[in-house]
Amino acid sequence: MHFLDDSLLPENQEKLVIQAAPYGPEWLPGDAPDLPLTMDEHVQAAVDCYNAGATVLHIHVRELDGKGSKRLSMFNELVGRLRQAVPDMVLQIGGSISFAPEGEGADAEWLSYDTRHMLAELDPKPDQVTIAINTSQMNIVEIMTADDLEGTSIAKPEYYRAYRDMYLEAGPEFYLEHLQRLRDKGIQPHFQLATIAQLETVERLIRSGVYTGPLVLNYVAIGGGFAGRHPADLIEFVRRTPDGAVLTIESSMRAVAPMNAIGIALGCHVRVGNEDNLWGRKGERMTSVQQVEQMVTIADALGRDIATGAEAKEIYHIGEYYTGTEETLARLGMVPNRRPGQRGFMLRDVK
Repeated sequence: MHFLDDSLLPENQEKLVIQAAPYGPEWLPGDAPDLPLTMDEHVQAAVDCYNAGATVLHIHVRELDGKGSKRLSMFNELVGRLRQAVPDMVLQIGGSISFAPEGEGADAEWLSYDTRHMLAELDPKPDQVTIAINTSQMNIVEIMTADDLEGTSIAKPEYYRAYRDMYLEAGPEFYLEHLQRLRDKGIQPHFQLATIAQLETVERLIRSGVYTGPLVLNYVAIGGGFAGRHPADLIEFVRRTPDGAVLTIESSMRAVAPMNAIGIALGCHVRVGNEDNLWGRKGERMTSVQQVEQMVTIADALGRDIATGAEAKEIYHIGEYYTGTEETLARLGMVPNRRPGQRGFMLRDVK
């Protein structure tokens, strides 16, 4: 992204889209005071986050036994109810479905490709499904401290090891098929990226015509194979992101607020919720709603407006797809592909 002299002035920045992730699939009941269990509680969590200022909802579903649901019927039911309860929110399904271990000592594994592909068949369909690009380690506890995990199920050695040793399976065999299925169903992919290498893979998908649509993505700074918390890495990722992309900052635990504060100041968007963080000040619990309210407060202090639901859908380009590679490159503000025999650095075409 390019920053002009006036790019940091809040009146020139997009209104802030706050993404809420209030369903915490890695946690068990009792780990956080606001983990929804019943379907009514799932819906109420969305309503509460929306009323606090969130306009994008990252969705997982929990069974009554407290474990993350893998039943697509549960997702169908929840999406249907959310369409009625929060019609202005962007509904985003977590593409892992659930990566929680089945029991104590079991591995924390993502589901099979075939099962994850079935997210394109949800009815009613969501606005987005998150998608990871390139297989990597996903050690979500690597940069968590003992204080972060105090009093939670993941503090147990067997659960800690399960999450420490987790891998995210997202190679070409998966993402090529998944992108096509989402396109066929009119569902927007929301790219979950952590490194420049992953961003470059997505750019190659765009330049080769495999993906033709809006580039809506999260920078995922949770460590353990994903990005860490170094501000320079965040700044470089922002710099390398195309001007026409939509970028949201995602971090973990008590680093969420400072990382998001940087993102808000830069004109990016933010994600909060108990899936990412349980804490405010050290030792003090913080609910998903309180985290949304905190982002509203930070944005207000910087003079940045909060997007309404309708504005969030416009910023996210919900429902848009492009006709081919050239239009996609142009809409994203990227320079065109090199023509045969063309030398030198590429410039955008002037007509």
